[in-house]
Amino acid sequence: MRFFRRPAFKIFISVIAALVLGSLISVFSHSASSPLNKAVSFVFSPAQNLAAAASRELADLPFSFRSSSVISKERDELQAEVDSLRNQLVDYEDMKRQNELYREFLELKRLHPDQQYCEANIIGRDSLDFASEFTLNRGSIAGIKVQDPVIYGGNLVGVVTSVSPTVCTVKTILNPDVNVSCYEIRTVTTGYVTSTAELGRKGLCHMPNLEGTTAITVGGIVCTSGVGGVYPADLVIGTVQTINDATLDISAAAVIEPAVDFSTLTGVFVITSFENQGAE
Repeated sequence: MRFFRRPAFKIFISVIAALVLGSLISVFSHSASSPLNKAVSFVFSPAQNLAAAASRELADLPFSFRSSSVISKERDELQAEVDSLRNQLVDYEDMKRQNELYREFLELKRLHPDQQYCEANIIGRDSLDFASEFTLNRGSIAGIKVQDPVIYGGNLVGVVTSVSPTVCTVKTILNPDVNVSCYEIRTVTTGYVTSTAELGRKGLCHMPNLEGTTAITVGGIVCTSGVGGVYPADLVIGTVQTINDATLDISAAAVIEPAVDFSTLTGVFVITSFENQGAE
């Protein structure tokens, strides 16, 4: 409405009124060449030019009188396009993770031809214990057994703890119930990896009961040793984050950040068979 209160608009209305008045005078003069008509034409010629210029200026103004229904339709179409692009991005990220999983799996298969695998997807998690336990969409029909190790690429995820014909439950290395025989690759220090409730909530596990003078340092890589027959050797567990000295004895513990990001994990492989599986 501010436009209609502008001086330019008032001038435009005045010019239009003058033109209308001139036209009426011309009509009543009955002659296009009469002195009166010529006088009117002479007087109002500048006004006509001014009106034409004003019309061109109005045509260039950056507004339109589109209806609200047209604007609403355009907005809905733009929102639909945004939603479509967002869905395409989600599909792309899922495909990228899937390609990464298969690429690492193929490399692992090349290095360990004795191992047999079953692909599975995570279909359930405990809302109160998101990272330490989940359910997979494969079970005994697919050849999965209790104590089969679960991996993502060459990284250890956890172990199968219960199985039904079509699903199974996995406890991860962030679960205090899971113990994994391990070694640190630089120092070849052996031990085991487990977690605590406090560490698990932080997404960490640890390698406890180390000598107080342990040579393990921050950045060291911890892998499965293969001892016990539950996990094949040389799966990556994680990287040493800190070395904590115990307060009650002379031992120390290496706090480990897992190689797997459990917050984004959606698909895994279960190793259903490997050399020396079940050997003590």
